[in-house]
Parts: sequence; C-alpha cells; structure tokens
Amino acid sequence: MNNTLDKTHSTLEQVVQQLIGLVSTYGIDVLGAIIVLLVGLWLSGWMQRAVRKVMERSSRVDATLVGFFSSVARYVVLIVTGMAVLDRFGVETTSLVAVLGAAGLAIGLALQGTLSNVAAGVMLLIFRPFKVGDFVEAAGQAATVQELNLFFTVMATLDNVRITIPNGQIWGATLKNFSANPIRRVDFVFGISYDADIDKAMDTIRDLVSSDARVHKDPEPFLAVSNLGDSSVDITVRVWAQTEDYWAVNFDTIKAVKQRFDAEGIGIPFPSRTIYSVRADD
Repeated sequence: MNNTLDKTHSTLEQVVQQLIGLVSTYGIDVLGAIIVLLVGLWLSGWMQRAVRKVMERSSRVDATLVGFFSSVARYVVLIVTGMAVLDRFGVETTSLVAVLGAAGLAIGLALQGTLSNVAAGVMLLIFRPFKVGDFVEAAGQAATVQELNLFFTVMATLDNVRITIPNGQIWGATLKNFSANPIRRVDFVFGISYDADIDKAMDTIRDLVSSDARVHKDPEPFLAVSNLGDSSVDITVRVWAQTEDYWAVNFDTIKAVKQRFDAEGIGIPFPSRTIYSVRADD
C-alpha cells in the first residue's frame, strides 16, 4: 500500500515538474501571445470605427464603400495580429506569408473578372458619374439607374425591363448621363413646303416656344433654315428647358406646331417622286 502511494506521489511530482518546466519555457510566450491577441482585437475594432467615421464625413463616399473599407481595415489588422501571435510561438510567418500570397494570386487569377467588377464598382461609388434615379446610357443600354453595388448596376428601361450590367462594362466604356445637368437643350426640325411663307412659319414657331413657360428665355430659342431638302424646307429649332421637362416640352411642341401650321395654312409636305413614262415605240 505504501509502495503504491509512493509511486503515485512520485508520478504527481513528475507531472508538476513537467508543468512547471512548460510554464517556465512557454509561459512568457503564451502570455505575450494573449496580450498581442487582445490588443489586436481592440485595435481592429478601433480601426474599423475610425475608418467609418472618417469616410462618413465625406458626402462623396457611398454608404456601401464605408462598410466595405471599414471591414477591410478591420480584417487587415486581424491578419497582422494573427501573424504576430504565430510568431510568438516560433512559427515561420515568412513562409506562411509566401503561401498566402501564392494562394491569393491564384484566387485573383481565377476571379479576375469578378475582381475587376469590384474595382470598377469602387471607382463608380467614389467618382459618382451617376446616382440612383438618373437616366443614363451605359454599356449600350439607355435606362434609369435603380441600384448600384460593388459588383453590378441594376437599371430599368423605359418599358420597365430590369437590366443587370457588370460594373466593369460600365466603367470601361463611354457613359452618358441625361440627368446630371439641371437644364437640357431640346432640338426640333420642322419641314415646310417650298411654296410656304418661311418667315410666317418661323414667326409661328417662335411665338409658340416663347409662350411656353417651361422654355427658358436665356439662352433664348434659336431658329434657322438649316436645309433645302428633296421635298421640304427644313427649319431647325433649339430651345432650353429643365431636365425634368425635356420630354414634355418635346412632345407638346411638336403637337402645337402641327396644329398651328394647319390653322395658318402652312403646308407640311409629304415625300414626293416624279415618274416619267417612255413609250416603247417612241
């Protein structure tokens, strides 16, 4: 019985000695790793809040970018913290960084299309060539912007068809924003017959556009005979209006000019063609 107790006591002493040896050998490293980990966790949260606070001060930075870059800042600090913790335990972080770099390169090559869309989305959200609600022509499509995120842009056509376009196709091509400027020019070409009174026709058009409250007086309306066509004398008219009134001014003016021309007896010619017939015996 006494021998058994002596052996147990001896075993416990050996275990305690081994624990003391481990603590004396690795205790400082473990304590340092814990401190580094706690500081890194606190610093990552602080960095995320700081980046978010700085970016929210700018009116040009979209809310999507605020969340994206603040998260990136947090994860960068966490990655550095993880490397520092592993270094405390003697892990060769240089090799690990090389492996992670190679893996990142492989992933980047595999997802280069997606990453290019993300990069384009970041540029679109920073420089803001358009915003939600704008009517634009991009990637060969003319539509109203409904949503813009890091990967793609969602638009709706005039007949309310939903279009999803990758951001890379928008950023890398010419973009027309019809809603960006507060005023737009509305252009018309009205054809009158060759026997019509040109001055009367121009005075009639000028009176119509000048009486429309939506048409700006400055710049003033422009009227000029622009072409002598095959069957008509063409009068070019250019007026300025608020962007939101563009289509209403366009449609209403065309209708009003037609009605006034009819009332004033100013002819609007149809295309005509003269055919000469030659008899075979001639």
